[in-house]
Amino acid sequence: MSDQIVVTDVEGVTDIFGVHGATGMSHWKCLASRRHLRGDWEAVELARVPPGGLSGEHRHTRTEEIYYVVAGEGEMSLDGVGHRVAAGSVVLTGLGTIHGLRNTGATDLDWITVEVRVPHPVSPLEEKVNAHIHDLRAAGELDTTAFFTGPLRRVAVRTMAADTELPLHAVGVEHAIFVLAGSGKAETVELRPGVAVTLPLGTGAQVSAGPDGLEFFHVELTVPRSRSQR
Repeated sequence: MSDQIVVTDVEGVTDIFGVHGATGMSHWKCLASRRHLRGDWEAVELARVPPGGLSGEHRHTRTEEIYYVVAGEGEMSLDGVGHRVAAGSVVLTGLGTIHGLRNTGATDLDWITVEVRVPHPVSPLEEKVNAHIHDLRAAGELDTTAFFTGPLRRVAVRTMAADTELPLHAVGVEHAIFVLAGSGKAETVELRPGVAVTLPLGTGAQVSAGPDGLEFFHVELTVPRSRSQR
């Protein structure tokens, strides 16, 4: 567990074969994991598949998961039904939903996965359709309590004008951001596309946009009061 902000980027991704039973190769990197944090995060990860690549269909019984498409286009299968997704799409997959993602475009398909643990897992045999797709860039922000039962509270794409500031405080919550475009700083951390910053409980950062503005993906997760008071 860390009492300092966690900074990573997309350099040095790992090649993985047969993700969730699929054939072919994909690329993966963990940007933050539960060992850094007090909340019920499983992990924040970058995933990438080449044209024609596939992250195979699977079902979560103890975690809820978000897919945010950073680049490319593909088809998200939700309980056997295909849905087109592209840069800016966010997919919310609840407990029991069978889901998989295929790259249908001519370039790499990149996405951020945010997976969080929930207090009441479901049986592996329980069928439960609970999935939603939104254009997050158009919506700006979603209150995920309308869809999820776990601690994830907010998912957003935030766009900051040049030379503006946004304070983020991890008080009762923890934050993770992933830079999509532009430049700036989070305290002394240089922000550029592909940089991820995670704020463990009790930390904070003043996010400032550079002269070309700043756009980032942002998730917020509540931390149980018993852990917040430690």
